[in-house]
Amino acid sequence: MKGLNGKHALVTGGSRGIGAAISRSLLEHGARVTILGRNQKSLEGTKEKLQNLGEVDFVVADVCDSDAVHQAFQQAVVRTGPVGILINNAGFGRSAPFLKTDAKLWREMMTVNFDGLVHCMQAALPDMLQAKWGRIVNVASIAGLRGFRYVAAYCAAKHAAIGLTRSVALEVAMSGITVNAVCPGYTNTEMTREAVENIVTKTGQTAEDIISELVANNPQKRLVTPEEVANAVLWLCLPGSEAINGQAIGVAGGEVM
Repeated sequence: MKGLNGKHALVTGGSRGIGAAISRSLLEHGARVTILGRNQKSLEGTKEKLQNLGEVDFVVADVCDSDAVHQAFQQAVVRTGPVGILINNAGFGRSAPFLKTDAKLWREMMTVNFDGLVHCMQAALPDMLQAKWGRIVNVASIAGLRGFRYVAAYCAAKHAAIGLTRSVALEVAMSGITVNAVCPGYTNTEMTREAVENIVTKTGQTAEDIISELVANNPQKRLVTPEEVANAVLWLCLPGSEAINGQAIGVAGGEVM
């Protein structure tokens, strides 16, 4: 059964990796999906791949830009109806030792991984409150639940994302809206593959050795798949998950318990 029939879901960073897997999963369960991102060509390509599954559209915006986000949401509402499901997936990480993390890098990590959530949640919540129903899932990271060396700014932003999730979840708990986070470990995405290639270039290590190091803290000793993250997100949106609110759910093979 398609438990999300009639629901309009907006997925940020929805054109590749985890975002594309989430978009696919939501479509397969009946939702109408709008993917939001910065790269129109990439969005067009993903729409073409997914359109046989259901109603899918895209809007172009940078989640760091509050005005652009609100305009994009207005476009999405005009085309597809009020957003009832918001998946905040856009984000990325960069590494540097803490003492070499300058103001530019610090601000970049906070703007993309935290401010973007704020902009999108503030754009989506008014319609959810009016409908007395909504689902918000913030794709954070295992880095929001524990510390990692050389990514202090990224970890701080993801910890902030989880704090925001918990706070807003309490504010809207009586309104038929749930707000949760999923926290993937290292996942087999293009972003991870690019990071591995960069490390190979810098260090001369093999890709296999680098991946082994990345998954060393995962008891299952493997990369998570985008589909596994998408399944966790989907569950939080489907009927039957109404009592799950304000949670940060690790999708990392038991790395954090």
